[in-house]
Amino acid sequence: MNETIKKLIGEADKAIKEERFDDLMQFYSEDAVLVVKPGLEAKGKKQIKEAFIKIVAYFQNSVVPTQGKMMMIETEDTVLVLSQTLLDSTNKDDVEYSMDRRATYVYKKVDGQWLCAIDNSYGTSLLD
Repeated sequence: MNETIKKLIGEADKAIKEERFDDLMQFYSEDAVLVVKPGLEAKGKKQIKEAFIKIVAYFQNSVVPTQGKMMMIETEDTVLVLSQTLLDSTNKDDVEYSMDRRATYVYKKVDGQWLCAIDNSYGTSLLD
């Protein structure tokens, strides 16, 4: 497993929890895509930052993302991450979407740095 990417995901989760959205953007490529919810995507850092601000508000500023079991498939400059993503929040019982997800993330190496290009916490459940 790529320990660097695992560490980056953990740091990004911490930035989300602490609502440090400017810091969070350092983990994304300029052309990154975030699946906000099924049928809605944010493209580019500006839209992704705006989306995370709304996501955190949706969870009443109490969202805590963590990762469970992970598997990575890696080429020289691209990594597909399959991860059990767990969300917790004070309003978790009132939330419309699953708090236990099978996420897919795509990381690519840009100028020697691993950056998230696709952030899909819904994984293959988008096919449902």
